[in-house]
Amino acid sequence: MNVNLSAIPGFLAGHARVLDRRRYDLLMGDGDAASALGALEAYRNPDGGYGWGLEPDLRTPESQPGAALHAFEVFADAGPVTSPRAAELCDWLDSVTLADGGVPFSLPLTVGEATAPWWAGGDADTSSLQITSISAAAAHRVAAHDPAVAAHPWLERATRYCLDAIQELDQAPHAYVLAFAVRFLDAVYDTQPRAAGLLKRLAAHIPADGRVPVEGGTENETLRPLDFAPHPGPARDLFEPDVIAADLVRLAGQQKDDGGWDVDYARISPAGALDWRGAVTVNNLALLRENGLV
Repeated sequence: MNVNLSAIPGFLAGHARVLDRRRYDLLMGDGDAASALGALEAYRNPDGGYGWGLEPDLRTPESQPGAALHAFEVFADAGPVTSPRAAELCDWLDSVTLADGGVPFSLPLTVGEATAPWWAGGDADTSSLQITSISAAAAHRVAAHDPAVAAHPWLERATRYCLDAIQELDQAPHAYVLAFAVRFLDAVYDTQPRAAGLLKRLAAHIPADGRVPVEGGTENETLRPLDFAPHPGPARDLFEPDVIAADLVRLAGQQKDDGGWDVDYARISPAGALDWRGAVTVNNLALLRENGLV
């Protein structure tokens, strides 16, 4: 189960974006928040949103809801340092939020090449619980140290939409919708009275081993306990402790000989495949550190 930490810098040098190399340095205490935030700036548009492949399978340059999650991840990495860009991202999200308080899965693309078909075929006129819930979950984690994000009206609107949409689920949703809804409820558990009951309802759709196949995904694409509950918190109570412990061992053991981790979902473009490996390597290392394994 030992993670080969010494191999990771070399792997990132050959496979990762500058952004993820800066995130790694920050995670390991060798960098600073300003450098990670500076690297994020390359993906920002003048409207306050993010594009340019920040979401590796969404290569189009214009701002997209799918990129907001990854921007919020960097703002969370930077904590307790804050950036005005986080509230500006909330401004942009507010500008594309639909009447019910949700954001669409994706907006019309100006460059469709090298982008996954699910992003290219998104409905810009319908709110997506999948993308709204995971973006709001990430924003709530930023809000824990950034008062401007915590007080932003977009976050309040998105939170209300997610709670209502989860309440209205009458059957098991797609695996990613289920996982992202659980992570959203985990993030708002202490501030939203409805969260506990809704989390209990969603638990009925998750088997005891936490393995949920991804309909329409690759042959082996399956979500696992850590996809539902990556952080110590209320969502962990959906699983027995030994299930989480075993999944942490599994994750640590999936480090490749070259020092990085890989993904089991579809590879859409050469650039996206490299970007994902760098990003998930940093994300997995952060998760393992947070859970005391490295």
